[in-house]
Amino acid sequence: MNNIGQKIKQVFPDIAILKDQDNYSVFYGRNLPSFVKDFILKRYINETGHVDRGALTSFLDTTIPQKAESVKDKLGQGEQITLLTRFIIYIDLVKSIRRFAIPDLGIKLNEGQIPEYVYSQHKGDLVDGEKWGIIKLCLLPDEDGKKYHVEMVDFKPFKPYKSVDVNYLREARKAFTTEEWLDVILSAMEYDANGFESIAQKLEFLTRLLIFVEPRLNVIELASKGTGKSYVFGNLSKYGWLVSGGKVTRAKLFYDKQKQQNGIIKNHDFTAFDEIQTIVFQEPSELQAALKSYLESGKTTIDNNEFSSECGLILMGNIPLNEYRRPMSNKYFNSLPLNFRESALLDRFHCFIEGWHLPRINKSMIFKSWTINVEYFSEILHSLRTQNQYSLLFDELVAFEKDADMRDFNAVKRITTAYMKLLFPHWIQLTDVNLDEFDRYCLQPAIHRRGIIKEQCHNIDPEFKNKDARDKTQIIDIYVLLLSKC
Repeated sequence: MNNIGQKIKQVFPDIAILKDQDNYSVFYGRNLPSFVKDFILKRYINETGHVDRGALTSFLDTTIPQKAESVKDKLGQGEQITLLTRFIIYIDLVKSIRRFAIPDLGIKLNEGQIPEYVYSQHKGDLVDGEKWGIIKLCLLPDEDGKKYHVEMVDFKPFKPYKSVDVNYLREARKAFTTEEWLDVILSAMEYDANGFESIAQKLEFLTRLLIFVEPRLNVIELASKGTGKSYVFGNLSKYGWLVSGGKVTRAKLFYDKQKQQNGIIKNHDFTAFDEIQTIVFQEPSELQAALKSYLESGKTTIDNNEFSSECGLILMGNIPLNEYRRPMSNKYFNSLPLNFRESALLDRFHCFIEGWHLPRINKSMIFKSWTINVEYFSEILHSLRTQNQYSLLFDELVAFEKDADMRDFNAVKRITTAYMKLLFPHWIQLTDVNLDEFDRYCLQPAIHRRGIIKEQCHNIDPEFKNKDARDKTQIIDIYVLLLSKC
């Protein structure tokens, strides 16, 4: 057991889990995100890290079958089956039917139905979009008796932690130094801190989590391949949506007027566009107009229907690097699709992640000790989104010049607040704040990351200030009042 793992086990005894590859080998052949694996493993692991593999395997075979044919065969024979699975909901308003699909098991939208009595018990959970849950299914005849459909006769949302105590996290955070806490978060993401060369590199990697904790934070990351982008956004939280390739429309993202159905942005904490260069954006002018409005205010109008959400967006793409692993061009946004290379759109993004500073993920970087289980970790990140005391602390610590640009102000405040939530959740009043650490880990990184956006917008549009993004006194008109502790 490494030192940080031992300390995590002591400080978080009820939520710690042993990351042992032998334990996780039982999941081979099942494409499950980490938050599901840890939920299941937690049920069958004891205090010493020993797993009851027989019971765990039996649970998997029963509730997460590997073969779609076995599920359909049982349904066809009249059996009721219970599954822990990912499914997609679509509300057919024309026929007044709530439909669902289980893509991993071959059950299509026109085959699955949710009856009114199940929906009425879970109105807040059974809404449009992708869900995880424990569902009971059976095969029933349609009203005309000529065809059959798969009916969801029972549903339990996948939410092992019905609530998490943020105060528990705050107290636990006090047991760690800041450098230790960086390693704790990396381990919760399933990465070994020893695989990173410096604190700066760790902070660059952890910046990906800001969109998990701060509402409507909009981010761009450009990196080389193999730095773990897809894994972070597709495995750590059920509250996010990862778009990987394919076609994207305004209707799919925001609101489908024909189906009268909200898009994926409505019901998620964040939407991540992976491999942005491979995604086909249809009706680009309409989509761009909707994005501009939404990125600015969290609202947009689609055919007289006002759409609003607290979902943040992140664009992730690859960028050509030279032999020194630095961008071959100083015009970073040239690596984005042509439809996104507009300064008015890009200026609405708050934060830039320099992914070329990150290491290529290899097997030795997979964490192997005790750490916070991913399901709890994702819930605590989700809960931090609504904690507003960090924003109030920012207002006490930072003041802007009266003529400061409002987009710069909002961007720096959002990024700084997100860092505070992630790295210093125990700062709840002014006397808790370490001013040097606030400046080093929160404020300066925020100014720097917003500064890159400004610099790159100037490369597209000369109207933007042509100043060095790394000179905080010039790129953003800001001054800082670090108040003495009282």
